[in-house]
Amino acid sequence: MKKRLLSGLLVIVIAGAVCTLPPGSLTLDNLKHAHLALAHWQHQTPLLSAGIFFLIYTLMTALSIPGATLLTLLAGALFGLWEGALLVSFASTLGATLAMLISRYLLRHWVAQRFPDRIAMVDRGMARDGIFYLFALRLTPLFPFFLVNMLSGLTCVSVRRFWWVSQAGMLPATLIYLNAGCQLSQLTSMHSIISPAMLAAFALLGLLPLASRWMVARFSGRNHAL
Repeated sequence: MKKRLLSGLLVIVIAGAVCTLPPGSLTLDNLKHAHLALAHWQHQTPLLSAGIFFLIYTLMTALSIPGATLLTLLAGALFGLWEGALLVSFASTLGATLAMLISRYLLRHWVAQRFPDRIAMVDRGMARDGIFYLFALRLTPLFPFFLVNMLSGLTCVSVRRFWWVSQAGMLPATLIYLNAGCQLSQLTSMHSIISPAMLAAFALLGLLPLASRWMVARFSGRNHAL
């Protein structure tokens, strides 16, 4: 009981520190100015800057604080595509896993009361399709990632499966935002990064494992009937 109280207090303290950022400070224009200031520091201390960035990204994801997309753009601008992919992929997955565990052990009752309908939907999907359903949710940007983290905490999915499915499912969108971040100075709007057609392609790609699983089950059922 004491460990849970201490963990909860630590989460509140960290969240309070991060949330003291002025409202609306995480914007594309401010990100461009921040990049100019941080680029020199990153060049002088590459390991330290990478470590601090990894920690900030992990905390923001773990505490479900908006701004991860802008941080992904910044990672592309500061570290490039491949180093940025390494940092963001593992930081986002670690943060998502921590958010899932926070939901499972600290905020279980609050999440259950706040999202009862979506929990029922995810429960049905996980029971029916397992990790394929989680992969589809991760691959589809239309479903908020922070909500996937919290709702997964109330399912029976193991930490190990949640980790590797999340890392694989979030990687395509991560690479797109990192690539856009490499041309940060040319960006004029967040809407120009992912088009509706690309969102539809992600949705179809996410549904592909579910459709394949359904077709295999249906085909097997017909063979047994014969």
